[in-house]
Amino acid sequence: MRVGVLTGGGDCPGLNAVIRAVVRKGINEYGFEFVGFRDGWRGPLEGDTMPLDTEAVRGILPRGGTILGSSRTNLMKIDNGVARVRENLSELGVDALVAIGGEDTLGVARQLTEQGLPVVGVPKTIDNDLNATDYTFGFDTAVNIATEAIDRLHTTAESHHRALIVEVMGRHAGWIALHSGMAGGANVILIPERPFDIERVVAHVESRFATKRYAPILVVAEGAHPIDGQMELSTGEKDAFGHVRLGGIGQSLADEIERRTHKEARSVVLGHVQRGGTPTAFDRVLATRLGVHAIDAVKEADFGKMVALQGTEIVRVDLAAATDKLKTVPTERYAEAEVFFG
Repeated sequence: MRVGVLTGGGDCPGLNAVIRAVVRKGINEYGFEFVGFRDGWRGPLEGDTMPLDTEAVRGILPRGGTILGSSRTNLMKIDNGVARVRENLSELGVDALVAIGGEDTLGVARQLTEQGLPVVGVPKTIDNDLNATDYTFGFDTAVNIATEAIDRLHTTAESHHRALIVEVMGRHAGWIALHSGMAGGANVILIPERPFDIERVVAHVESRFATKRYAPILVVAEGAHPIDGQMELSTGEKDAFGHVRLGGIGQSLADEIERRTHKEARSVVLGHVQRGGTPTAFDRVLATRLGVHAIDAVKEADFGKMVALQGTEIVRVDLAAATDKLKTVPTERYAEAEVFFG
């Protein structure tokens, strides 16, 4: 059996660990042959491949990024995209695909399986917003990076008596902001699921300044927005899946806090730093387990499924269950963090 592997969407710590696990178990236990598709769905669309054998995956476990490359190619918006993929897989002798990606990549995988192509999905997103799985690899690494930044910012905020706003990733789900904010002892956490009242935010900031000793730290997801406003955009550009490129809410908050409190406020945007570099031990183990179970699903011809973490077990769920809706922060989880605001 010949199996194709691809990684789509934004890069993420742990991608290489999945590739390694899929290839190592597939070759050692099942005698499979593998081919790597370059740059997400562009690879099978254009027949762009690279060798993927045991030698190719040696030493990649701790490496960030993906040796296969990635892109946000949406082949469903390309004329004859599915037909071209089907033809290329046939010509290359590929019997099945393992697609590693987030909401968009797995959304394409779902549509392909509905059209008869054999695909198994592996969940990947630092935002942790894929449904039907408790955690996605890359999330733990992103939270650790953000938490370390917040820890470092506490001291400089206090030294200069200024408010610091840390903008983290999170378009529609505030999991990174919630976890890093709680772990880092932030005074305010703002997430897309809960439009914020700027008056309350400023009140928390002023309460913190009133201590005379501690300066406020605010953690805000890039998709957070005020009750009566819209998401701040740094550009109106959209990617191939129709997502507007976000950014700017951190600076807007800093400007508003300065205007209202007459205290210094600075914005720090962590951006792509959150998803670069080596994965944490947790993400390496999770990614490895997902890869092992993904190739088992291929062996059993259990296509149209995504491997997922539920509790401590790896299970298989329908791709539809994973992509029908996003997993967002529930009200009760945000309430746990609100206890520490101010």
